[in-house]
Parts: sequence; C-alpha cells; structure tokens
Amino acid sequence: MTVVTNPVEQVRVRLGDALFLKVAGPDGHASRDRIHLTPGPRWFAPDSPIGRVHGDAAMFVGGLRALLLQSLHPLAMAGVAGHSGYRGDPWGRLARTSTFLATTTFATADDAQQMVDRVRAVHDRVRGKAPDGRPYRASDPHLLSWVHAAEADSFLAAHQRYGERPLSARDADEYLAQSARVARALGAVVVPESVPELRDVLEAYRPELEASPAALDTAHFLLREPPLPGPARGPYGLLAAGAVRLLPPWARDQLDVDTRFSRALGGPAGGVAVRAVRWGMGTSERRRGRARLSA
Repeated sequence: MTVVTNPVEQVRVRLGDALFLKVAGPDGHASRDRIHLTPGPRWFAPDSPIGRVHGDAAMFVGGLRALLLQSLHPLAMAGVAGHSGYRGDPWGRLARTSTFLATTTFATADDAQQMVDRVRAVHDRVRGKAPDGRPYRASDPHLLSWVHAAEADSFLAAHQRYGERPLSARDADEYLAQSARVARALGAVVVPESVPELRDVLEAYRPELEASPAALDTAHFLLREPPLPGPARGPYGLLAAGAVRLLPPWARDQLDVDTRFSRALGGPAGGVAVRAVRWGMGTSERRRGRARLSA
C-alpha cells in the first residue's frame, strides 16, 4: 500500500474516495477489486471505446443527462417512479447502476453475464400500469431499446464534450456497437450500432415522448433538490448545468429545465465539474492501478 504524505494529494485522495463510495456504494472498493482483478476473458478490452467512455469522469454528466432524457418516455418513467425508489434511495439506485456498467464493461465475461441475468430477473418482476392506464413491463424490448438509446446517446455526448480522450468517428461507432452487445443481452431488439443509426432510433421515439408529471418531478428532484448536503450543491449545480446543456433542445423545452445560467455557461460549467471529478478520482488508468496496488 502506498502512503500519501503530500497534503494536497491527501486532500485529493480523501475527496476522491468519498466521491467514489457515494457513487459505487459502501462495498465499492471490494466490487472494484473483484471487477478489475479477477482473471479471465472479458467482453471488452480495457482500452476499447466502451472502456474509455465508461471509465471517464465525463460519465457523471452523461449519467445525469441520461436520467433526464429517459424520463420523457411515459411508460419507462412509470416503471422508474413505481419500482426504482429513486426518491427514497437515490444513492442505492446510482450504486446499482454504476456497478452494472462497471461489471459489464470491465469484469470477466462470466461475471458480466451473471450481472445481466440478475438484472433481467428484476425486470421480469417490474410491471404495472401508467397513470393513463397503459400497461408496462420493464422487460418490454421496446422500452429497453429506448432506455439503452438514451443512455448511449448521453454517455457518448458527454464523452465527446468532456472526456479526457474523445473518440474518433470510427471509435464512436465502435462504442455503440460494443454497448449494443450489452443491450441485446438485456433483451433490447432495435439497437443502434453507429452514430447515424442512433440518431434514427432517437428520432423514431420522438412521437412517444412527453413531459409527464412524473418526468417533471424527476427533473425537479435531480436539478433543484438533489439529495446532497449544502456544501456539495454548488459543485453539483455545475455538473447539472453541463448535463442540461447537452440535452437536445426539444428535450430541454419539454422538461423546462433551461435556465439563464445553463444557457450562458452550462458548457463551461460542466467542464469545470468534470475536471474536478477527474482531479479527485483520477483517470480510469489510475483507478485500475489503485485496484492492483490493493491486491
């Protein structure tokens, strides 16, 4: 184990560790070691496009953008509002999501498949009716395709704007092809494998999207009353402004999330937030190095 004596580095390590545990959950260190240190074949190489995107601090902006964009599908939002506990246990939901992404991206193929199987079993139990009476199932391939497209578009948009190593056009297509493997394993059927295909899929869903009361409540919760102590809300506001600015204009309009600050400074604010996260948590390569040192 490396002993840190530099005061600035000590602050950085403490802040980074606190942020990591907030996102990954109380068992985050053990999960990280298991994901990165267990020997065996992986679905993807660590430096592949999906590893670069999902291992970068820009995911903090991309994840928030994805939640806002996903909320615009009334049936997907009904499932979240009725079953996910996003208000009662938002950090637990975030930890589960981050662990799923890390496992399917970086863990052994066996562990990735087991994680997918567990999530599919949960999806099979999530069903109900939206406020307008329409039935929904979390395992519905059509809804799974929407959730995936919104995530892929958000993660890629954030990485290309704020990532440490933005992808080339060819690598952006490869990222979508790689993430499609996970989406299909979960049960999605219409899955884009290139940037043009992603644009077409998102456009095809537009007639189904609306800012339902649940979607507006989610946007208010995420942007106006996040579950954070007062001192953390300022930095979070920068990250949120970046996420809002990256949304398509039609999504910002539907959710009514634009502010004068996000319009004028949302892009730079998101950059400041991502650089701060990267300073605290380090690059993906440094985090994998920490896992190796702790073994």
